[in-house]
Amino acid sequence: MKIFPAIDIKDKKCVRLVKGDFNNKTEYEISPVDQAGKYKDHGFKNLHIVDLDGALTGKTVNQDIIKEIVTKFDLKVEIGGGIRNLDNIQKYIDAGVEKVILGSAVIKDKSFLKEACEKFSNKIALGLDAKDGYLSVSGWKENSNQLTLDYLNDVNDYGVSRLIYTDIDRDGMKQSPNFEETSKVADVSRCPVIISGGVSSMEDVKKAKSLKNIEGIIVGKAIYDGDINLEELAREINA
Repeated sequence: MKIFPAIDIKDKKCVRLVKGDFNNKTEYEISPVDQAGKYKDHGFKNLHIVDLDGALTGKTVNQDIIKEIVTKFDLKVEIGGGIRNLDNIQKYIDAGVEKVILGSAVIKDKSFLKEACEKFSNKIALGLDAKDGYLSVSGWKENSNQLTLDYLNDVNDYGVSRLIYTDIDRDGMKQSPNFEETSKVADVSRCPVIISGGVSSMEDVKKAKSLKNIEGIIVGKAIYDGDINLEELAREINA
């Protein structure tokens, strides 16, 4: 199973939000590039990055930082945050990222997802962020009024290469992921699923390994706050 340590970037700093709330954030002194280097030094091969400035503006604000991370450390990076057109996808692919995560833009416009998957084969990941079974959009500030599984059934044959499922109520809370809902999503999805939101302990990581159609897990706040030891987490990469 792949383990994706996370970096959320805001104002060129590493930050963590609680339930996606920009008014409830923690800033960390280490820079995103140095944090990526720390992950690389511990043997991690994959990295999950969210450009929170991009999520707010719809522009590739931190592309230079992401390019530096990819070039310097040769990590397989998936990047999300405000990617709303084909040009932005192309910029990130040119920068060397492995997967580009599309969320709000493709929930609002399924045809954009289809077009992106056709143009960028095996490069598109779908980010589904849900609250009480319904998808949220626009930095989790809006309810799309679409049920997660209904939307997934509609786009299941578009050619998405990876699905990242986040339960918003768990994100940043360190109360364990919503394994039950994630399993329902994984049962329906035709592509591998990444668990996101609420990872709090090594037990969560080990439990994820027992689920079907799960490609990996994203670990964020629990690393920064010291609840999960990086050496211990790294041992699970090839275990």
